[in-house]
Amino acid sequence: MLPTLRHAALAAARRHTVLAAALASLCAPAFAGTVTVITSFPKELTQAYKTAFEKKHPDIKLEILNKNTVAGIAYVRETAIGQRPEVFWASAPDAFEVLGRDKLLAAAPEVDNPAIPAKIGNYPINDPKGFYKGQALAGYGIMYNTRYLKANKLTAPKEWKDLLGHEWFGHIGTTSPSRSGTMHLTVETILQGEGWDAGWNTLLRMSANAASVTERSFGVPDGVNNGQFGAGPVIDFFGLAGRYSGFPVDFVYPTVTSIVPANIAVIDGSKNPSEGKKFVAFTLSDEGQQLLLDPKISRLPVLPYAKLAGKVPQGYPDPEAIAKRSKVQFDPNLSEARYYVVQSMFDQTITFRLKELQGAARAIFEAEKKLAGKASPQAAELLKEARGLAFTPLVGSDLAKDPRFLELFAKSKKDAAVNKEITGLEGSWNTKAKANYERAVTLAQQAAALAR
Repeated sequence: MLPTLRHAALAAARRHTVLAAALASLCAPAFAGTVTVITSFPKELTQAYKTAFEKKHPDIKLEILNKNTVAGIAYVRETAIGQRPEVFWASAPDAFEVLGRDKLLAAAPEVDNPAIPAKIGNYPINDPKGFYKGQALAGYGIMYNTRYLKANKLTAPKEWKDLLGHEWFGHIGTTSPSRSGTMHLTVETILQGEGWDAGWNTLLRMSANAASVTERSFGVPDGVNNGQFGAGPVIDFFGLAGRYSGFPVDFVYPTVTSIVPANIAVIDGSKNPSEGKKFVAFTLSDEGQQLLLDPKISRLPVLPYAKLAGKVPQGYPDPEAIAKRSKVQFDPNLSEARYYVVQSMFDQTITFRLKELQGAARAIFEAEKKLAGKASPQAAELLKEARGLAFTPLVGSDLAKDPRFLELFAKSKKDAAVNKEITGLEGSWNTKAKANYERAVTLAQQAAALAR
């Protein structure tokens, strides 16, 4: 082919390519950017927001990255600046305090909805420093299956103490605060409402009655819905969603509960921060708040009910009323300070030693039954010691307040010296818990042998 003809052919090919690209760009949607949302929330909620937001903003694609809250924090920490996801969305305010402490959140005052009040009870709905926003309200309590309770002759619980008796042995489902931000809030609510030592006594006794520690927070409500468990500690929207979706379940707020915001925030160093802000603003808008009332979602809006006139289902919980009667004024700073200590203690003494803890509880319950109505000071003393070994936290309240101890667990485990020290402590707790539970079994059996 002659040079001039070859050049003409190449030029024509280039014109065809440019024209094809132009036509393709006209026919295809032009995305301004993708908003990646890191969240622990269930698909029923995230899909509803994805559909509504993309309809309102067809030029923006919403990508949901589902991780439990603890894993989500780690993901944000480990992702390079400029490559991070845009939005963090979860129930636990202490998790946002951790992110804020590590300078991983960006202030976004322009997304605020002025109709949202400043507080729920005495608790600020938005972060006073402006780094995260309250997007919904959440309370913590007990979900139970009404058919299961009737079949097993169990009384519907109203307070945490109602789940501690021998009749509940093997009937409870629970999860770990290291696996679930909402469980972490439940644990902290109990610790703050009852005090450190008494709160751990409640947590250990309730966990001793558990059939299992589920892998994710969803495992508890799913198990209660399908009758695998009789009851379990959950965040309110799991219980309410189950009830409004027709499962034979109910939910109760104990007096030791808290109403705190479930939060949303723009992550600092994200790829598309302006698009991320649009999504956060949407979730706080009147339209975004109304989505929370969908029966499959069943969350409490931060927008006052007066602003949602005609949309709130009859008999829907009133967060203001619950907050007024609650015995807990939740302190997110306290929770943030001991965040990893609480998770580690729960796992080393409960999650990883559930079998031994169950064995201790079973032996204590059997001894109590044999000794019922029988006076034996020696047996009573043995049982008291057994309960102390099984249900007393390995870290006392004084050490739990020690700033140096708390600071250790707040440090990065990537530091070899820090990792060695923390791992050593965790190993000693695990070993001590096993020994305590086994000793409790021995003492309970000795007490039972004294029954005449």
